[in-house]
Amino acid sequence: MAVKPMTSKEVAKKVMNKEPFFILDVRNEGDFADWKIEGENFDYFNIPYFELLDGVEVIMDKIPTDKEVLVVCAKEGSSVMIAEFLSEAGLSVSYLVGGMKAWSEHLEPINIGNLKDGGEIYQFVRLGKGCLSYMVVSNGEAAIIDSTRMTNVYIDFANSINAKITHVFDTHLHADHISGGRVIAEMTHATYWLPPKDAAEVTFEYRALEDGTEVTIGTTAINIHALYSPGHTIGSTTFVVDDQYLLSGDTLFIDSIGRPDLAGLAEDWVADLRESLYKRYRELSEELVVLPAHFMILEELNEDGSVAEKLGTLFAKNHGLNIEDEEVFRKLVTENLPPQPNAYQEIRETNMGKINPDEEKQREMEIGPNRCAVR
Repeated sequence: MAVKPMTSKEVAKKVMNKEPFFILDVRNEGDFADWKIEGENFDYFNIPYFELLDGVEVIMDKIPTDKEVLVVCAKEGSSVMIAEFLSEAGLSVSYLVGGMKAWSEHLEPINIGNLKDGGEIYQFVRLGKGCLSYMVVSNGEAAIIDSTRMTNVYIDFANSINAKITHVFDTHLHADHISGGRVIAEMTHATYWLPPKDAAEVTFEYRALEDGTEVTIGTTAINIHALYSPGHTIGSTTFVVDDQYLLSGDTLFIDSIGRPDLAGLAEDWVADLRESLYKRYRELSEELVVLPAHFMILEELNEDGSVAEKLGTLFAKNHGLNIEDEEVFRKLVTENLPPQPNAYQEIRETNMGKINPDEEKQREMEIGPNRCAVR
């Protein structure tokens, strides 16, 4: 039987459609335990490819015949080889094109909804990394918020809807992924915005994104209003778009809240984080739809694959917003935190412009799960 290639986009559809699926992951056990392709109805078997070099007979009873089977490795080569072995043994299997590196980079655009004056807002879901970025479109103009380094995806998408990118924003200086904001701004001659309190060490020019800043996209008065909300970083900024959407960056997630330790100042920023979540956000309309910069678990995805929920619902259900005792809150966000993101210091320095790693190095720096939440 012929071995079939399967793209990350095809796998993403299976995740979002909650299809039954089987993955044979031939990476090392530690890599698999740290990070894998998550799917609600996915089953897995992990065995390092080098244990199968003498044949796949030892795992034939582990591979189902009633589900689609995908072989996965880090970069593609090993999965092609093992898939061919399985095909020669009579099984119908596919391999992941580009491996886990390609999966980490795939972006799935989803239309979140219309804005009051005819504009639209799109969410770009990075399933393999848990990153969420946004494009606000109105009257032929577009603004991008919290972009990933896969810059061509945004530029190509804007071109496909006949929109000109005029503004690019980062809600904060990211530590878990490399921002494409500055590169997109340079390629499109757009204005790049960054909170100045996060930009003390950056090596490039930017526009200061401060509390009360308003930027209009298009001619339909769709305002992006900046709300200073420190805690995850000292400069973290939330956007209120058209009085409908709250782009919360890494301050508030659907099922958790942002961690304050990625710049090494957890104890110093706990009070800021609590004030942002328990005071500044409480002053906002509970009807605002929260659009965070990350998701943590698949259960946070809606039926259409988007990640969004009303602020009032999060006030009721998000544990991080319901801790009355300040000392208990302090312990939650400073103790027993998950491991810090891979290469997060190098990622911060890249986003500051201090270092300029090549594309392959950037890929390596980002590999692994999202770890921006308290849990």
